[in-house]
Amino acid sequence: MLQQILKDMYIEPELLAELNEEQKQVLFFKMREEQVRRWKEREARLEKEEAGRGKPKKASKKSVSWLKSSDSDVWVWVMGEHPDDKPYDQICDEIMVERAALQAQKEAEELRAKKEAELEKRFSGLYLEQEEAARKEEARKAAALEQSRQEELKKREEEERRKAEEEVRRLKEEREQQIYMDLKKVSRQDKEEKAWQDSLRRSKAADQRRRSLAKQTREDHRRRSVKALERGKVAAMMKAFVLEESGPPPKPKPRNLTLTSEPINQSPGMRRSLSCSSREEIIRWFREEQLSLRVCFQQDQSRVATWFHGIISREEAENLLGSVGSFLVRVSERIFGYVLSYRSQEGFKHFLIDTTDNCYMLLGDQIKFSSLGELVEYHQEEPLTSSGGERLLHACGQKAGTLDYAELFI
Repeated sequence: MLQQILKDMYIEPELLAELNEEQKQVLFFKMREEQVRRWKEREARLEKEEAGRGKPKKASKKSVSWLKSSDSDVWVWVMGEHPDDKPYDQICDEIMVERAALQAQKEAEELRAKKEAELEKRFSGLYLEQEEAARKEEARKAAALEQSRQEELKKREEEERRKAEEEVRRLKEEREQQIYMDLKKVSRQDKEEKAWQDSLRRSKAADQRRRSLAKQTREDHRRRSVKALERGKVAAMMKAFVLEESGPPPKPKPRNLTLTSEPINQSPGMRRSLSCSSREEIIRWFREEQLSLRVCFQQDQSRVATWFHGIISREEAENLLGSVGSFLVRVSERIFGYVLSYRSQEGFKHFLIDTTDNCYMLLGDQIKFSSLGELVEYHQEEPLTSSGGERLLHACGQKAGTLDYAELFI
């Protein structure tokens, strides 16, 4: 699932809604690493092409750096936290209005100057013609007639100027509105890019925590290996004791708790998909691919595990969780997978269980299991996160008189 998301650099909203905050941080950090990796590959390819064309190599390379604060951490200003900060949309809108007004004013001034030059050229010629006519007719016409003509010309000039000013004003308003809409469109695109950049910056802030999580996972793997050896010794001693007391016991069913970084092959040709909004398709997926694997049964395969639930919502799951440490595993409403719902001291937590690599693992984790039962058994002793203390203590069963997973088996 992670590989597909990193390949497309896109996550579907239904899938994102199933992730908790911790899993979202892991996902955003991975996507930021992939973006930087692609950028470095592109820079290396461009340098190679320039070298092939015989261009001299530049003295310095491009690089990505972060502005540091006094505590040597990445400096971040969160717009809107200060009471005097304006909303981001309001600031962008004011900037776009100001830019549109300035651009329209500039274009209006240029158009006004052009119109003025045309009017001066046009009426200067008329004035010359009238003056020449006046000189020729000066002997025959009275001064009043000449004044009347001059007034008529002025009226015409004023009317033309008024029309020209109205046209300039109209064109200015139209141009201002057009520029505003163009800036608004660009702003929406910048806003979407800004939201993505904010997500990448938040994933950068979680970098240190991810490293700690990886270290804790490696320690958990080593600790569990030691525990497995100790359990093997204890089991050998108990077996010898039972043989001495009552003879050889019946052969138990084999169990295979798999902790590995490689995918576990369960069924050839198994179909995987990231998300689905159809309840019928999710039910068909469970019947065709999961039911035969009996991933929801107890270890002895005698009956369905107490902690397993059908396609129930997040609110229904939270209503079932009682005391701190209670948990259940439910079939997701939106994707082909499962969700581990858990009640901690801080409240309810929901962890998406990834099933796209023919195994079962918490999204962002490195430990893979061959069944849901093995995942639950492991986290009954080991914490769910690096913070510790989040162990699966109390399995939440069905409400009295109901079986919410009945439709999955019919």
